[in-house]
Amino acid sequence: MKKVFLLFIITISVIFAAKPIEGNTTKPINTLESKPLDDWEYNATQEAEKLLEKSGMMRSMPMSSPMAPAGNIGFAVGGAKDTNNFKENIDRGFLPKLDSITYEGQFYQHFFDTALKGECKDLFCPSYVSAKRSNPFTKEEEVFLSVGLNSGIKASDFKRKKLNLVIVLDISGSMGSSFDQYYYDKFGNRQDVVQAYSGKSKMKVADESIVAMLSHLKGDDKCGMVLFDDRAYRAMKLNFIAARDMDAIKKHILEIQDKGGTNWSTGYKAGVELFDGIEKNSEYENRIIFLTDAMPNLGELDKKGLFGMAEDASKQGINTTFVGIGVDFNNDLVEFVSKIKGANYYSVHSSEGFAKVLDEEFEYMVTPLVYDLSLKLESKAYAIDAVYGSPDASKATGEIMKINTLFPSKKSEETTKGGIVLLKLKKTKAANGDIALKVTYKDRDGIVRSNEQQVIIENSQNSGIHKAILLSDYVNLMKNWLIDSRADCHDQPKWVNQKPLILQKRVLSYPATHQMYLMMSEWERGSCALKVSDGYKKLFSVFAKHYEGQMKTLKDDSLNIELDILKQLINTKNQEPKK
Repeated sequence: MKKVFLLFIITISVIFAAKPIEGNTTKPINTLESKPLDDWEYNATQEAEKLLEKSGMMRSMPMSSPMAPAGNIGFAVGGAKDTNNFKENIDRGFLPKLDSITYEGQFYQHFFDTALKGECKDLFCPSYVSAKRSNPFTKEEEVFLSVGLNSGIKASDFKRKKLNLVIVLDISGSMGSSFDQYYYDKFGNRQDVVQAYSGKSKMKVADESIVAMLSHLKGDDKCGMVLFDDRAYRAMKLNFIAARDMDAIKKHILEIQDKGGTNWSTGYKAGVELFDGIEKNSEYENRIIFLTDAMPNLGELDKKGLFGMAEDASKQGINTTFVGIGVDFNNDLVEFVSKIKGANYYSVHSSEGFAKVLDEEFEYMVTPLVYDLSLKLESKAYAIDAVYGSPDASKATGEIMKINTLFPSKKSEETTKGGIVLLKLKKTKAANGDIALKVTYKDRDGIVRSNEQQVIIENSQNSGIHKAILLSDYVNLMKNWLIDSRADCHDQPKWVNQKPLILQKRVLSYPATHQMYLMMSEWERGSCALKVSDGYKKLFSVFAKHYEGQMKTLKDDSLNIELDILKQLINTKNQEPKK
């Protein structure tokens, strides 16, 4: 009887030892004692289509482990992390979408001197600089205030939390089209410029980008994956990386093919459901990374659509990163959704380029540290007129500026990548006056902190604020150009095109100050050919001279990024997009 009982105990022990880890397990299995799992669930059924070519990226993207950098980290706001889609469209002969260029996205391509005085010993230490300038077009005097985004966290001490990471991948039919073409050109009136797609497909770029991303996960991170077209499919549940045969998983991912329609809400909902049963654990960051070419309908902005779901998920502690694939990626929609707390987004120029971004800042991309930042300005002489550098700019009033989220950001000596927000001030009375600024915010544990400072309005020569002013001028000009140019393509504005002399009075103003074009009822649209009117070419030429002069004064060669695009637009011959 004892032998039977002993055999029963041994059998039970073997069964439990072999049981796969469930989503809410808190300890990774010992991979030396257990065979790694290939727990991939999705089975592609497109028998007639060729599987994706096996990519060398499967093993060529190990997580980089450089020496810990010296000094502190900085901060940058959430929202757009680049303006790649804006430039890629121009390079391909397409007119970019309005929000393919944003202030925060343009700022994040540069480093800024935040003018921090003394040592920062808190999680967040804002620094302030003021400056006056003459508008290069209107010659009116303007006053600006920069908010430097500094942190007391040492770069050597920074460590992201462990991750509960769910990847949600769009596999709809449009993802099978070429990375450098508009999918809906095939169905509209642009048949003459769309031939057989010869470039790498968006699907392949997405597959390779995910494989690069997985190489940055550690054994005690957990990862799950959902695929969606007009339905959602669980590809793998949340499970420890250490428990998995990652070479097999990566191989499955590289074989994913496009099919079907697009239903963002279905995919996102299934992604959130993978977190069901996961115990709240302060050691873990919960994040969805949503990869798509962003072509859903407007219903996604409803409370019942993606926007509402992502907002609800954020309240539950599940944050979202959007990754846009292809030149037809709809930044206008994602910029709206990325205003949600804890959200950010990237536009992928190529899978290799995205892999490089991940090598440099994956840890920062998934680690929001400051929430619900509110800046209150108290002054009898000035009020906030406009905010540049935050997706939450529309939340500014005459006294209050709000930012939903700050993410860690790289520092280089005394400068911070994207580490600035710029306020344009409006004088309310003739007399000058000091400004009292109070900032309140929450850390990731929900603890409220504050900082109060007095600022004297003066004309500082700090390079950071003048660089931010110049870049804001550039983005203002590009946005107003896009608003006017798109009027000749898909949209039907109630106003008419204006002459250059009239344009000149508003093109360096925040676009919200003049009537926006009416959007189509659907986000699904073909391309607009790149065209630059004679009036705008003249304005670009005048601004380019001003820009180049400021660049030389600042002695900053990084500003050539924008100058090159200005010159490209000035020389545009208004021909059809590249075939």
